[in-house]
Amino acid sequence: MCYFNSLVAPKGASVTLAGTKKSLDPVNKPLQSGFQYSHWPIIKGSAQDYTIENAHWELIAPWVKTLEEAKKGREKFNTLNATAERLLESKLFKPATLNYRCLVLSSGFFEWRHFKPAGAKKEIAYPYFITLKEQPLFFMAGIYQPWTDKETGETMDTFSIVTTKANAFMEQIHNKKKRMPTILTETQAAEWLAPNLSEHKIMELATSAIDSNQLSAYTIHKNFRTDTNPLQSFEYEELPQLNSI
Repeated sequence: MCYFNSLVAPKGASVTLAGTKKSLDPVNKPLQSGFQYSHWPIIKGSAQDYTIENAHWELIAPWVKTLEEAKKGREKFNTLNATAERLLESKLFKPATLNYRCLVLSSGFFEWRHFKPAGAKKEIAYPYFITLKEQPLFFMAGIYQPWTDKETGETMDTFSIVTTKANAFMEQIHNKKKRMPTILTETQAAEWLAPNLSEHKIMELATSAIDSNQLSAYTIHKNFRTDTNPLQSFEYEELPQLNSI
């Protein structure tokens, strides 16, 4: 799953899709939890004519009338992520998948590896920060849904991050559920935004997993969510190194 994301874009940072380069406003979000139900930059439109806009992280169904109703729905089911394999089977996700695909910008994401050290009574969760090698910004596949609060009249875009089966590298880290965000290359990202994409191509892209050798990861402190420097590395002597892929 992908519930914790990072985006650090200094002054002068930019993104490029299908040869179209656009500058990013400086962003300093070393850590944001999806459970804050706040805003996050997404890319929407076509690869040749796209915009970068803030959207509400949590896909809200068109039939949900108010934000209060959406909050109550979180008690049963969160829509921070959308399972790739079920995109075209879900009453909620299918319309967004067919009509409102987007890209979610990221500098890295967070996941937990479960391991039982010698002498421990149970497994311990060790957090990792995962990035792309030599690529400070990358694209996650997303779907979004324009939504209007019937009570206040406020309209906003709401989105989910698409997740897929973990590749060999991520299977070692997220070794319980073995999932990961669908990370797209620049070429795949441009395809994902293309209008009138066939269902077959949508599923091909949504369920793709980036090559393991393109990912890098390191352990961070267990208290990273409250740490002033959540990206600071922290080593655990009892934790075996990840296997080379």
